[in-house]
Formats: sequence, structure tokens, C-alpha cells
Amino acid sequence: MSQTYQVAERFMRYVKIDTQSDPTATCFPSTEKQKDLLHLLAEELKVMGLSDAHCDEHGYVYATIPATTSKKVPILCFCSHADTAPDCSGKDVKPILHKNYQGQDIVLPDDETQVLRLEDHPYLIELMGNDLITASGKTLLGADDKAGVAIIMEFAKYLIEHPEIEHGAIRILFTPDEEVGRGVEKVDMKKLGADYGYTLDGGERGSLEAETFSADAMTFNFKGISAHPGYAKGKMVHAMKVAAEFLSLIPRDEWCPETTEDREGFIHPTAFTGGLEESTVNFIIRDFDTTKLAHHEMRLVEFAKEAIARFPGASFTSSVKEQYRNMWEVVQKTPALIDYAEEAMIAAGVTPRKMLIRGGTDGSRLSFMGLPCPNIFTGEMAIHSKLEYVSVQDMEAAIATIVELSKIWANKS
Repeated sequence: MSQTYQVAERFMRYVKIDTQSDPTATCFPSTEKQKDLLHLLAEELKVMGLSDAHCDEHGYVYATIPATTSKKVPILCFCSHADTAPDCSGKDVKPILHKNYQGQDIVLPDDETQVLRLEDHPYLIELMGNDLITASGKTLLGADDKAGVAIIMEFAKYLIEHPEIEHGAIRILFTPDEEVGRGVEKVDMKKLGADYGYTLDGGERGSLEAETFSADAMTFNFKGISAHPGYAKGKMVHAMKVAAEFLSLIPRDEWCPETTEDREGFIHPTAFTGGLEESTVNFIIRDFDTTKLAHHEMRLVEFAKEAIARFPGASFTSSVKEQYRNMWEVVQKTPALIDYAEEAMIAAGVTPRKMLIRGGTDGSRLSFMGLPCPNIFTGEMAIHSKLEYVSVQDMEAAIATIVELSKIWANKS
């Protein structure tokens, strides 16, 4: 099947289009340039023959692959996001195809300090003989998640060209702003009209993810007492110092991203702003067990109380905002979502790997919006960095997987 797909060429075209999202923006999508790719995708789907394909005012691309069976089959949605992470430049990406990788160091030509080494990226051991795509050293690649976009586009083309494959109606959804946590904020679920979904936004070949973190954001606002620094003795209470004391109380050997793994939750300060009279510290709170979020938050409150006790006259307030929840709470109610995906991988010659997402996806929120939505691999690796790479063969395996998955849902309905 690998000779059937032109996913590498398609992917390399897409990554050249700058779609970086902006976490500081209040508009939606957060950057208009994301629509450059999204409008292109809608047009390409129309050219394929999907007459309802369109990009709406928010940047969402919707399209339908019509059913090829008269059986009543649940409507599936395959979804990927078009934006790239703000962490690393996505402008002027120069994709490079490295054929027949054999374990050698890959030096990226535009910045020779950027070297993709097998000893630093152990998954490369599994990619011997594969064709890898990297950027040139000055930008991220954008495989997260343009690999998913290219996979779904090539999947659509394959099904249209092979009407003999029996499948139900399939909805395609491409989103903006996933990387800034707003990816499905304005999705029209009625228009989407799907029963179950799968995001294509995973890493290693065979990865199948049905569990994400549950997530809250938490803000602490510390207030001090202002005084002229020349006459401040016994009067001034510096809010920034109170906030710094608070941060110093957080353990360094546990409870933080740099010290946790697997199912361990964490708290993570993301911003520290302010001055003498008032200072603010923002956190993200993460755990696979939603009930533990409150424990993490109360523990932070106790540290804040301890900090202000050391600065008489200081005070604080705190607030919590829900961000997303572990999609397993929804997905587990439909075991077929996972069972059929594993069966599809095996049929495509892929060994399934059940994994956890130490983060969130569009599928997290979609699941709680009524569309149970686990995550399937794309091959995207070293994401959000200049060393990002993807295997062409992994992308091809993902296409084969979702073709088989579509067939299985039809066969078992």
C-alpha cells in the first residue's frame, strides 16, 4: 500500500505554510495566517469530489466522505489541527527528505548545532530503513499536526478513488488553535454530526491514546504594602518578594513536570508578573485522576498561606478555572472505539501500543462535547522543537490503519 500514497509530498507542501498560533491573542483563530492552509485544504477536498467541503468563518474545515454501504453505520469523524506551536518558529519551514535512514547523525544544514542523534532519540532505532523528514535547523517542522492533516487528506483521496471499500459516512474536521488550548472552542457539533471520532495527533507508530490529563488553571494574586523606598522601614511589604517566597516553598524533587512521569500529576508555574504592590503567579494543574486536582490546588493554597505568614500585612487571593478533563471518563463507555482501533492497526501490520497523553488534545474537549474521541499515531516526534521529525512510513501506516478502521466499523455494524 505504501506505493499508493503521496503523503510525503503532500506533507512537505503543507509544512511550508506558516500556521503558528498565538497564545496571547483574544481573536479566533488567534492568527489569520492559519486560514491560508485551512482554505487550501477545503479547496483540495472539493477537487477530490467532496462537494460539501468548506472552511467557515472561524477557520474550521468540514467535509463528508459519503457512505459506500446502505447499512446503518455510526458516522465517524477524523480530526487533526492545522496550527503549529508557539514554542518554536514555524515561518519559512524548509522540509528535507532523508531517504533510507541508517542510524547516522542528521545534521540540519541551516544550523549545524542542531543534530538529530540516535542516542538522544531512541525511537529512531525502530526507523532503520525509513525515509525521515526534518526541517532545516531554524524552525520546527510542523509534523504536529500537519502529519495528521496530510494523513487524513491522503486517506480521503484513497477512499474516493476506491469506492469498492465498504464504509459508512465519514466526517473530516480540521481545526485551528489546538496548540493554544482553543482548538474546538467554536466547533459546530450539530453541523459536524458525527457519532464517534478519532484525532490523528499521536507519535510513535501504533500509539493509541484514550487517556489525557485532567487540567485546571490556577491564579494567585499577592498584595503587599507600598511605601517610598527611602522611608520604607517597618512599612513596605513587597508583593513580588511574597510571591517569590511562595514559589520557593514548592518542592524541587517532586510534584513538578521535570520530576514526574507516567501517571504522576504535577503543578507548573507558567507566568510571574507584577511589582511592589501586587504580583500574580499563574499555574497549570495536571493529573489523570480528576479528583486529585483539588488536592493539588489546596496544597498550593497552604504554601501561599505560609508565604504571607512570613510577611505581615501581605494577603492573597486565588482562583481556579477548568481547562479540560481526562477523555477516558467518556471514551471508556464505548469499548469498541479502542477495540476496533487495535484491530485496525493489526490488519494494517501495525503493533498497537496503548499510551497515555501527558497533556490534552482536541479529542479531550470533543469527548466532553458529545464526540468520544481517542487519539491515533501519526509518527510526529520531537515535537515543538527544531529537531522535530516524522517517518514517511509511519504516516503511510496511519493511513492504512484508518482505512482498515473505517472498514471495521462498517463490517461490524
